[in-house]
Amino acid sequence: MTDTMSEEDFFALRPLAVVGVSEDVAKYGRIIYDRLKAAGFEVYPVNPKLDTVAGDKCYPSVSDLPVQPEGVVLVVPPLTTRRIAGELAGLPVRMVWMQPGAELPVAVETLEAAGKTVIHGGPCVLVYLARRKR
Repeated sequence: MTDTMSEEDFFALRPLAVVGVSEDVAKYGRIIYDRLKAAGFEVYPVNPKLDTVAGDKCYPSVSDLPVQPEGVVLVVPPLTTRRIAGELAGLPVRMVWMQPGAELPVAVETLEAAGKTVIHGGPCVLVYLARRKR
């Protein structure tokens, strides 16, 4: 992660997107989406295989969102992270949070070279979200 922004700064961004959201309420992508939404965040679900998630329109890519998010959570396999990093590098996204298991060094390099702050190699976004409630 670069030194310019912190995990707490991520939660000040609006809107947010969760890439890798699932219909399965037990999967991390869905849990993260549901908890961010329940916490009052403006959050958009992204998964090219789904039309809706939890009754909300789901988008095939971050580029397809009706508004561009400032923050993106990646909950996808590393090779998908690599592809998405290329897309995000050209968008006005400020921060990308790579969930454990989504990290890929080349994707981090791609995003940081494009001026994005990347959170990786640490706890799940859910850990920080839970701490904010205390």
